[in-house]
Amino acid sequence: MSNHFFVDPDIKKASTLPSSFYQEEKVFENMKEKIFLKSWQFVGDEKLAGIAKSVHPFVFLDKFMTEPLVLTRDEEDQLHCMTNVCTHRANLVVLGSGKQKKLTCMYHGRRFDLKGRFEYMPEFKDAENFPRECDHLREFPLVKWGPLLFTGLNPAFDFKEVIYTMKERIGFLPINEFKLDNSLSRDYLVQAHWALYCDNYLEGFHVPFVHEGLNQVLDYGSYSTEIYKYCNLQIGYADDASDVFELPKDHIDYGKNVAAYYYWVFPNMMFNFYPWGLSINVVKPLTRERTKVSFISYVYDPEKLEKGAGQDLDKVEREDEFVVENVQQGMLSSFYKAGRFSPSKEKGVHHFHRLLADFMNL
Repeated sequence: MSNHFFVDPDIKKASTLPSSFYQEEKVFENMKEKIFLKSWQFVGDEKLAGIAKSVHPFVFLDKFMTEPLVLTRDEEDQLHCMTNVCTHRANLVVLGSGKQKKLTCMYHGRRFDLKGRFEYMPEFKDAENFPRECDHLREFPLVKWGPLLFTGLNPAFDFKEVIYTMKERIGFLPINEFKLDNSLSRDYLVQAHWALYCDNYLEGFHVPFVHEGLNQVLDYGSYSTEIYKYCNLQIGYADDASDVFELPKDHIDYGKNVAAYYYWVFPNMMFNFYPWGLSINVVKPLTRERTKVSFISYVYDPEKLEKGAGQDLDKVEREDEFVVENVQQGMLSSFYKAGRFSPSKEKGVHHFHRLLADFMNL
């Protein structure tokens, strides 16, 4: 197996990643270190640790990276994200969410403050060179955007730059007022490679063929894609001015009938802005042929929920699943090796494949 992947920077000449990228178990395992260790991931809503002296344990990409982390809000009302593994014998430190003044391991009593700094350990008075720096809980970067929290284990880029890019177009929306709606949020299990799901998301090329209802709302001919360094944007326009954003006069798209802004952030997060609010999609690898996709909905204007491009998201998801699972089966063919990109319609997929190749080759 070759460990080198190449995607020509010229989309007019480029071929897709080879089928072996999706087929080989060693490639899939290497993605943990090469891609996801360096990624940012959605933690959840800041209300998970909404008051001072509170904690919330969670797992970074459970069943794939499976890294135990804990979110804390200290006595100064500052949020922190750190390892949830005790630096003594690797026991989980925090077992449940709620109020907590200190982090105390129930196994042998090692204690940390809410910033993760070591404070006390019984029966260690004779230990030399103790405590050391490694006896503190390791802290990870945490970025807050409105009520949304993001962290990374060793991220390769600054997530604040991605937020700045998104704000260029959606900065007029009061994201601090967006409210989590668990009744609209759900998980889907897709029997396919996680990257195939992203491939499908990153182009509107398939919309007229797969999504009859969505195609009636969007103007396929004016659908466009814009590429940035670690994210890209698809803009869905409507044929008329109903069920679109009310854009301010100084907005770059003022005068256009924008029905949706679809942002993708490398490698596996989507931020779909509709007039009613935001649908976050997180694509979580489980196995080489199995993926969990989480839809998390934040509502701003509930009166617009059943209108425009942001309606029937469950139906659109089921249609996408059907296609992606068929592609998964096709990737097993001995006769398919790679395809070509449509220069006009698959700029987002080309961008994704180039980033995947670059990260895997490091």
